[in-house]
This record gives sequence, C-alpha cells and structure tokens, in this order.
Amino acid sequence: MSAPAVVTRYLKAADAGDARAVAECFSEDGTVVDEGVTYRGRAEIAAWQERTSAQWTFTSTVTGERSLGEDRHLVTTHVEGDFPGGQVDLGFDFTVHDGLVSALVIGE
Repeated sequence: MSAPAVVTRYLKAADAGDARAVAECFSEDGTVVDEGVTYRGRAEIAAWQERTSAQWTFTSTVTGERSLGEDRHLVTTHVEGDFPGGQVDLGFDFTVHDGLVSALVIGE
C-alpha cells in the first residue's frame, strides 16, 4: 500500500478494535464522518470506535488504494460481519496533514 504510514496504522488499529490506537492516528481536532454522523476530536473518535467494536464483529480486507491528491488517500475495503446485510464495500477517504489524519469520511 502506498498510502501514508498513519493510514496503515489506522487500518490495523481499527481491525484490532483498539480505540485508543485509532484515536492516536488523528490530529487533536480530527474528524470522522460515519453513517452521516460527525465525530470531532480524539475522545469522540475513540468512543465511536469503542461502540463500533462492541456492537459488531467483522473482518475487513483492503481491496484498493489510490491517491486523491497530495494529502488525500482513498482506501476501499470489503467488510463482512454480523451487522445488518452481513457484508459491504466501503471507501475510507483520508485527509492527512503533518503525519496525522485530519479527516476521515467513510461511505459506500
């Protein structure tokens, strides 16, 4: 994967369900948009990751990655688990500044 190291760290931490490690990938004022809800700052991001990990069991496989510009990277994944529908293909649109994720938008 040619994405920045912080993107790889985020994906590994998210797969492991490590909310603290996920939050540490973000800048202090970083944001995540998931299912239309925006989470701001490391505390909200950690809480979001904790809820997600507690609610669902899933595995994800990276299916693609491409640069969308100097600071944006799109990673596509195939996710399977015990959530409604059982599987979904998701795009993770990362904006990275100074080695940390400043914004992440997750969508189908």
